[in-house]
Amino acid sequence: MAEHAEHAAYPVGLRLSGRRVVVLGGGQVAQRRLPSLVAAGADVLLISPSAKPSVEAMADTGEIRWERRRYAPGDLADAWYALISTDDPEANAAASQEAEDRRVWCVRSDDAEAATAWTPATGRSEGVTVAVLTGRDPRRSAAVRDAIVEGLRDGTLAAPHHRARATGVALVGGGPGDPDLITVRGRRLLAEADVVIADRLGPRDLLAELPPHVEVIDAAKIPYGRFMAQEAINNALIEHARAGKSVVRLKGGDPYVFGRGMEELQALAEAGLPCTVVPGISSSISVPSAAGIPVTHRGVAQEFTVVSGHVAPDDERSTVDWSALARLRGTLVVLMGVENSGAIAATLIAHGRGADTPVAVVQEGTTAAQRRVDATLGTLGETVRAEGVRPPAVIVIGEVVAVHPTD
Repeated sequence: MAEHAEHAAYPVGLRLSGRRVVVLGGGQVAQRRLPSLVAAGADVLLISPSAKPSVEAMADTGEIRWERRRYAPGDLADAWYALISTDDPEANAAASQEAEDRRVWCVRSDDAEAATAWTPATGRSEGVTVAVLTGRDPRRSAAVRDAIVEGLRDGTLAAPHHRARATGVALVGGGPGDPDLITVRGRRLLAEADVVIADRLGPRDLLAELPPHVEVIDAAKIPYGRFMAQEAINNALIEHARAGKSVVRLKGGDPYVFGRGMEELQALAEAGLPCTVVPGISSSISVPSAAGIPVTHRGVAQEFTVVSGHVAPDDERSTVDWSALARLRGTLVVLMGVENSGAIAATLIAHGRGADTPVAVVQEGTTAAQRRVDATLGTLGETVRAEGVRPPAVIVIGEVVAVHPTD
């Protein structure tokens, strides 16, 4: 191999499904490489006297076959690919020579120059496999791999589809507002969209990153005509999807947490249109966390309840059992409750929750404009008015509000 060492490696993707692959050695190298071989559908034979617990578990579950012994001549017969990683240099050299004689592509963990193949740094993102080789600098290979995969996942590396792709709608939970808190899948779908119908509570900063051809529609400004607001949004989703567009419905928080996501999914299903739902980080947990409040804490709260406060407790449309909530000892998180905060507090007190219960109101949580206002249940309504608290805000009621890092 020495006379060829100056030449670059020729990259190729091996299709190993159903084909015999021999792995010699059950240590750390095998632990790292075996999952990818199994994922490729290879018929893996591990030959090693011992193995790491995770490798042994793969044998126990039938993902690989394991012969508990040392390498012996002939072990590479009928193999398509070999991974040599034992702690015995003589066995490695002998197996490598057998691979050369049998024309089996062989990777050696102890001596890359003596191998006939090198393992690239690989990563995957939604059907794309990235493989990077930088010769004798594996750390640089990994760094380049990570940068490319991260870019593909978060949409910062543009890689549009050029073959036919499925159209439809994705209901994407954008998280509580900080653009870094959208999921990787959500950001990727956003980068691939033709049309984005966005709520005002979604991560608006991400819209500025979209290519110029992407049509961005403010859901709050859709002409309603004879339709209710939600009906108008449903119709806009259907209209653009039927036009063959890839549509993202970008919502704040999670689509199914007071986001009317199921209504949109039902409308799309009735229209016979495919829909993907991408969960998002709910503001009910993330906003308190960003303000330093754990919704549960050992010895303080073993439960938390999330409730919508957009309908006042005495409104006939309310389906919330406020008397039951008042009897709970855990944390109560109220979303969309700024306007009715005084009435909510009064109702909870009337049904037995202590007026001295700590309360925090977190406005525009996780964004640069975040602020926290503290009160008690008895002073909540007055404090919200005096401090000029505006939506969006999350109200946290319970003893967790008083928990501090030094406690």
